[in-house]
Amino acid sequence: MTGRVRLVLVRHGESVWNVEERYQGQSDSGLTATGREQAEVAAAALLARFGPPDLVVSSDLPRARDTANAYLRHFGIEARLDARLREADIGSWAGRPFTEIAAEYPDVLAAVGRGEDVRRGGGETFAELRRRVWQALVDAAAMATGDATVVVFTHGGPIRVAAAAALRLPVPGHLSFAPPVNTSLTVIGYAGERRNHAVVEYNAPTTWAAQAARAD
Repeated sequence: MTGRVRLVLVRHGESVWNVEERYQGQSDSGLTATGREQAEVAAAALLARFGPPDLVVSSDLPRARDTANAYLRHFGIEARLDARLREADIGSWAGRPFTEIAAEYPDVLAAVGRGEDVRRGGGETFAELRRRVWQALVDAAAMATGDATVVVFTHGGPIRVAAAAALRLPVPGHLSFAPPVNTSLTVIGYAGERRNHAVVEYNAPTTWAAQAARAD
């Protein structure tokens, strides 16, 4: 790879469990009608701002793939699917309401808020999430040549840890970043593993109706 690769990270559109305020993790509830509309608006915004992409990569979870498809239809291409871009594995918490988890596991949530890297629901740690997501982005950047634009459809958790990794913040550096809203854009200027990267833009909404939601 030569030059600086522009990584444009897009959070998926609104999902059913976003509306119901349930943890999702690597389970999937599908996009709502609003989420599908958000995906279309985001696709137009991506096209207007960045033009045709050099590469499109997506989490293989349905809510990310379906958001990506609204964009891909403009070019008649397919995304490269990468399971490493999935949301964090939160084990037994997936599908459960935020209120239930808060009542049942207050100590775990307090530990997370203090920056302790615990396994929520028996799933993975944030350090593990960060390693797999960043490696997926490094690999995607390596597939590009010159000053390229790589569009990545993923989830709130991966976007937060990717921003922290780009700035080389120690774990849990992602806590410095608010959870991205649905179909928001985060732009990372990637310059190679031994050079400094830049978080050019973080959590920029593409629709006025985008709603903030938990990273999961």
